[in-house]
Amino acid sequence: MSKENEIHASFYGSKNESKSRTFQGVEAWQLAHAFVLEVYDYTDNFPKKEMFSLTKQFRSAAVSIAANICEGYKKKSKKDKLRFYNISQGSLEECRYYLILSNDLNYGDPASLEAQLEKTSKKLYAYMQAIEKS
Repeated sequence: MSKENEIHASFYGSKNESKSRTFQGVEAWQLAHAFVLEVYDYTDNFPKKEMFSLTKQFRSAAVSIAANICEGYKKKSKKDKLRFYNISQGSLEECRYYLILSNDLNYGDPASLEAQLEKTSKKLYAYMQAIEKS
């Protein structure tokens, strides 16, 4: 078993659950991808005037969370992996601000997105901790 597969197996609890042949087996990515889909739905209800500003920025930041997990997944060194996962964390915090802003602008209720974002944040952090300790 490769070192990367061992990390996935130890993080998820068993070799069968790890699905570590692609980034799609990483639970942090799965949660991030689900968040992206929710952000697209949520921002569909924003005013048209926001199409090229808040809507675009929010969607881009959300996609960046999942995309950087994908990119980091195939990096060979721990340092490179963690750098991309840290970029994902930055994008995650950017989305956290967009949720606050959209709520303050009365563009919708962000409660479910906030919960999804928090779950994604915790899982990504735990995944990073597992890599750091390996």
